[in-house]
Amino acid sequence: MKDSNCSIPEPSIKPETTQGAQANNVVPASEEAILRAVRLLREGQVIGLPTETVYGLAADGLNPAGLARIFEVKQRPLFDPLILHLADLEGALRLAEQVPVAAYRLAERFWPGPLTLVLRKREFVPDLATSGLPNVALRVPVHPVAQALLRTWGGPLAAPSANRFGRISPTDAAAVRSELGDAVPLILDGGPCAVGLESTVIDLSGDQPVLLRAGGIPVEEIESLVGPVERATPVDDRPQAPGQLKHHYAPRKPLRLVERSEDIPSHETIGWLAFGETGNHISFPGTVENLSPTRDLREAAAHFFRALRVLDENPRVAQLYAVPLPAHGLGRAINERLERAAH
Repeated sequence: MKDSNCSIPEPSIKPETTQGAQANNVVPASEEAILRAVRLLREGQVIGLPTETVYGLAADGLNPAGLARIFEVKQRPLFDPLILHLADLEGALRLAEQVPVAAYRLAERFWPGPLTLVLRKREFVPDLATSGLPNVALRVPVHPVAQALLRTWGGPLAAPSANRFGRISPTDAAAVRSELGDAVPLILDGGPCAVGLESTVIDLSGDQPVLLRAGGIPVEEIESLVGPVERATPVDDRPQAPGQLKHHYAPRKPLRLVERSEDIPSHETIGWLAFGETGNHISFPGTVENLSPTRDLREAAAHFFRALRVLDENPRVAQLYAVPLPAHGLGRAINERLERAAH
């Protein structure tokens, strides 16, 4: 990926697999497994797919039956549009009716990578993929397994996060299995996700670029190429593109945001999603998951969903607490998810 600060390796089929025994539907992402995935996709099935952001629940992006299966398995409302994933820029632009100069600039810099562009769609793109809207969300992932599958497949794959709607996004194959179980016949294990946050979503269908969701590409980097970017307000329903809903990324246990770590109750039932030095809380009686002791925002992003899931699944923890991270770069994207999880 060109000059991004996400440091993602170039595509090749050499995935790091999950340690320990594999569940029946979780398999290392070998060439044989990718061919099996293609067969399932042709049958209208869904599969679990690793990307550099989070694991996706993938189906044929042009097959309404496969798209419907995504909504069914995720329990996702039909008004929430999907992102279509392609192997390269050329493939992605075949789905777009109008492509502004800003789209070429961003694609040249950040594709393949964790950036989604929303453009006017061509007529053949199924309405189910776009929730009946005139725009389509497009992304070119860089993960080697995603690239290998997309090139073997030869077309678009819809692949929202592989979790129940509104829940914590999965960043490894085991989390997909925990979320969706046997509803997914095949989960390709490509190791833990390098970025760990969903893609940044930029709407370029109008006159002004609009940030619909902060994510793996800091908005400051985008603005350096295309100028000022408007910020869309999250909505309760009827989003115009993926990533706009207020309530999302939610743990089962309540999450509260506080201004300072000193405001976190010192109790054994508290789960603390920390960042940086824990200071006087070294004897904290609850459970601490530190996103990055060195305050590295990239490390924090990569660990965010895993740490949130660990606290949420800990039987000793009854309530979660967190302090917002620095509001720049990837910190902005993490804070957005914290706010929605606590909404």
